[in-house]
Amino acid sequence: MTFNKAIAILSQALLEKQPRRFTGTWIYQNAPRTYRFVRLNHRTPTGNIDWDAVTRALDRSFQQRWAGRRRQAKKLYENREEVDAVLNKYRDKLYVFIASIDQKDRRLRDVIIIALVRIAQKGNTLARQEAVTLIRYTVDDWIEKYYMLQRWNGYSDALEEQLAACVRRYRFTGSFLGYVFKTLEYAGRGLAPTYSLDAPLSPLSEKTWAENVIQDSETGEIRMFRSRS
Repeated sequence: MTFNKAIAILSQALLEKQPRRFTGTWIYQNAPRTYRFVRLNHRTPTGNIDWDAVTRALDRSFQQRWAGRRRQAKKLYENREEVDAVLNKYRDKLYVFIASIDQKDRRLRDVIIIALVRIAQKGNTLARQEAVTLIRYTVDDWIEKYYMLQRWNGYSDALEEQLAACVRRYRFTGSFLGYVFKTLEYAGRGLAPTYSLDAPLSPLSEKTWAENVIQDSETGEIRMFRSRS
């Protein structure tokens, strides 16, 4: 049995039975060979069955039907060992949050962050802090690159809150970073734009906004210079 074979068996069961929602228990009952293979061969760094690895390999239509376990309010706690179990496994791969070279790096980035997210959702506040810190490296790069996220410039506290909320709310399996991107894109539409005085006046201009600031000699008022046509 290989991982791909196990996924093929599960996919066939899902295709035939078309459940509205499915869980690990459903897999145990309807695709027992897959369940046994995953239980023995695919575990998270903290020892749980890695259902994220399984559902991530399914067709997207089935990913959206994954219900997992019903999550209830958890008692908050701190456990550094749980966090280190993830970080130590991927210590030499954490560069993917700063510079992802290709699709392989981006998939690995999701694997690492989802492992931390699931621990955070159990109530481990250290995992939540670590997850937000790593996500922030990627998001700061996005803000520089993508126009639709640039409104988050100047809203560092609100951004941290939004990332923590993404960690708390994430349920379905797929790209966690993709989920974060869309969340920030939609939430950012309600933010008032901020501007840096070091930014160019326009994409084709070499002159910055700072060079366009003047002070009225009579009133002392500081304002932007506007040329008269």
